[in-house]
Amino acid sequence: MTQTVQPASGTAAANNSTAAANGHSAADGHSAVVIPPALKRRIPKYSDLAPLMKFKKPEFSNAARLKRASTVWELRDIAKRRTPQAPFDYTDGAAEAEITLRRARQAFQDVEFRPGILRDVSSIDLSTDILGKPSRLPFGIAPTGFTRMMQSEGEYAGSQAAEAAGIPYTLSTMGTASIEDVAAAAPGGRNWFQLYLWTDRERSLELIERAAAAGNDTLMVTVDTAVAGARLRDVRNGMTIPPALTLKTVLDASYRPAWWFNFLTHEPLTFASLSRYTGTVADLINSMFDPTLTFDDLDWLRETWKGKLVVKGIQTVEDAAKVVDHGADGVVVSNHGGRQLDRAPIPLHLLPGVSAAVKERNPEAAVILDTGIMGGADIIAALALGADFALIGRAYLYGLMAGGRAGVDRTIAILEKDMARTMALLGVTRIAELTPEHVRLLQG
Repeated sequence: MTQTVQPASGTAAANNSTAAANGHSAADGHSAVVIPPALKRRIPKYSDLAPLMKFKKPEFSNAARLKRASTVWELRDIAKRRTPQAPFDYTDGAAEAEITLRRARQAFQDVEFRPGILRDVSSIDLSTDILGKPSRLPFGIAPTGFTRMMQSEGEYAGSQAAEAAGIPYTLSTMGTASIEDVAAAAPGGRNWFQLYLWTDRERSLELIERAAAAGNDTLMVTVDTAVAGARLRDVRNGMTIPPALTLKTVLDASYRPAWWFNFLTHEPLTFASLSRYTGTVADLINSMFDPTLTFDDLDWLRETWKGKLVVKGIQTVEDAAKVVDHGADGVVVSNHGGRQLDRAPIPLHLLPGVSAAVKERNPEAAVILDTGIMGGADIIAALALGADFALIGRAYLYGLMAGGRAGVDRTIAILEKDMARTMALLGVTRIAELTPEHVRLLQG
């Protein structure tokens, strides 16, 4: 005989009432849902809203824009708005279809970090030694040509920002500030000089002597420019050096009044370190990009230059080993920012092999990387894969175009913050603790 048990008086009604209030009935088979007091609907009071209604005064100055920028990509966006197309594309572009540049950046995106946990990372030290001297950060500024065309402060902004940050600055042979003027602008900075070794050795020797006299402790010879690359953006823009004032460039610059004003009111753009040269610009470039260079020329340079000698433009493991055998104190694994040979090797992929070959021959030799760096995590990945140091070119120029010296300072600050955060999340506190175990290349 089946027996039915009835709930205590009033309980069933109460349960049914609660369930109904929550969209259920006891007959639905759902248990009753109790709404916490904090989730019951009510009309908000002004006293509750007032602390949330704190509107900031809008800021439209460029200084405010720089401050709000949290990535180099955001600085690039500002730079593009403030700079005429021809000089912006001169910086932003690469050779031919620009495949090399895209691949170089993709290589950094294809890095997988492997973090360690339960480490004390309350204090991060980003300092390192490079070529016998300390650097507060593990990167420096790469040589860039005609920099005052991008923004009138040019090399002066770069060298002074580097001095303030405690990192090296590299002046290009094709720079728009002279060796002596850069040294005077940043007397406490560590200045390096980049050299194109000409067929005219007397002119090369003159630059080498001036660099030494101005206190440059490192000479960086570029060897990947047997001929100039096909930089098609420059061809399409009618880019010339010095810039030619065509109707197109005048109209384009008119939308960027600050750039236009600076261009007209500052000293005309020239290859400042080559002021004694009397030929045309075309003749100058043809003389500078020497297709006859061999390792014998590197031997001559090693005998001539008494400071640190670095070879820039290394794109194979074999060449890295060979230049060290010929006396180089370091190599820059670089494809010239993708601006020379399209579909060239990707520096990040070359790093492990280059580092092993170089260190086997000379453990003190420096392995430096450039091309494709757009964030601090990129630099950390390069260091983990075998680089001792990195150089930034476009990243620095985006900051320069975005805001002159303040923009370069902002670039350096963004990269520094990125690096410190990445190291902390990896569980390391010093550059020397980074190893290949911290990264994995998903491709390449």
